[in-house]
Amino acid sequence: MINKRKIINDPVYGFINITSELIYDLIEHPYYQRLRRIKQLGMAEFVYPGALHTRFHHALGAMHLMNEALSTLSHKGHEISDEECEAAQIAILLHDVGHGPFSHVLEHLILNHVHHEHISFLLMNELNRQFDGKLSLAIQMFTNDYHRPFFHQLISSQLDVDRMDYLNRDSFFTGVREGFIGADRILKMLDIVDNQLVVEQKGIYSIENFLTARRLMYWQVYLHKTSICAETMLTQIIRRARELIKLGVEVFTTDSFGLFLKNDVTLEEFKSDKKYLMAFTEMDDHDIWACIKVWTKHSDTLLSGICQKLLERKLYKIIISDEPFEESFLEKIKNDFLAQEGVDNENLSYFMVQGCISNEAYLSEKQAINILTKNKLVIDIADASDLPTIKALSNVVKKYYICWAKDVYLQS
Repeated sequence: MINKRKIINDPVYGFINITSELIYDLIEHPYYQRLRRIKQLGMAEFVYPGALHTRFHHALGAMHLMNEALSTLSHKGHEISDEECEAAQIAILLHDVGHGPFSHVLEHLILNHVHHEHISFLLMNELNRQFDGKLSLAIQMFTNDYHRPFFHQLISSQLDVDRMDYLNRDSFFTGVREGFIGADRILKMLDIVDNQLVVEQKGIYSIENFLTARRLMYWQVYLHKTSICAETMLTQIIRRARELIKLGVEVFTTDSFGLFLKNDVTLEEFKSDKKYLMAFTEMDDHDIWACIKVWTKHSDTLLSGICQKLLERKLYKIIISDEPFEESFLEKIKNDFLAQEGVDNENLSYFMVQGCISNEAYLSEKQAINILTKNKLVIDIADASDLPTIKALSNVVKKYYICWAKDVYLQS
């Protein structure tokens, strides 16, 4: 008999316990093991060399925090059964199982705007079939169909264990200490009122720190200009490969990746044709990198050139602005490109890419973080806090960027 009550040594939290045989079997399943081959932060390693951790790490950490949260709530007198505890841990363990290569970077490019949450749900249903219905309660919690909504709030809300883990973990591996949050203290301050998650008033400063850390991590890590630049180049590579395939040009791909490059797969097709879901479970970061390495030798100099530049980290130039760029500035860059040999209006968009980014630390209309006052009143953190920064964090900050190649590489 295999001992399935394992302990995992985690660099962020120390020891993580696998608390049931079913959880062990799910971790061992190929769908979950695939997450070892998907980096948590996409292209952030181009900025922070330590950012090599994976979705596998993150989901285990989130499961650990879920266990800690439920233990706290149980000690405060809230009845949580062993079945509920296992289901909540399974739901958070599998919440990211639907992520594709490079996590969020290619989420809307490889697939036709199919969110990873939809794929996670489909894979959880497939696992439920394989495990004879043992994931049914976990799926109810994941979809917020369970009659005790605080479980879903721990899985997905503005103060969930998912966010708590990725802030601590991403801060740890990037070395950006501003992102560190006191997750232990936040968890100890959790409570339940009318089946809704609340935070005791004495935990209010920890929540303020959590929201501030999240905003800082977005600007310093998730939306770092060099990451955006590398991601832009990667998306142009995929776009060019897909365009060549549509033109009938032979382009090397792995079988699973090729299926999505050759087909504009929608969510409905994903649901109705199982071959897409199965191909998705075979695809990870290595498929993309293998293709990029092969494509550096491709006869299409546009494809091969961008691939070579990305491999060698010879990135585009990028400027980020608080305001939209002046048309005259954009025209100057455009005309400089068009004056170069081999560049025309057809391929210009591969060398000059515009976009915008936004940062929203706290949006109470999505779902408020509620504070339980000493008088037993439940109020929004924005109203409970005496710091004006919380209301400021509620504002969505939008910035604009333009990336362009420093040189053109269309010569054969």
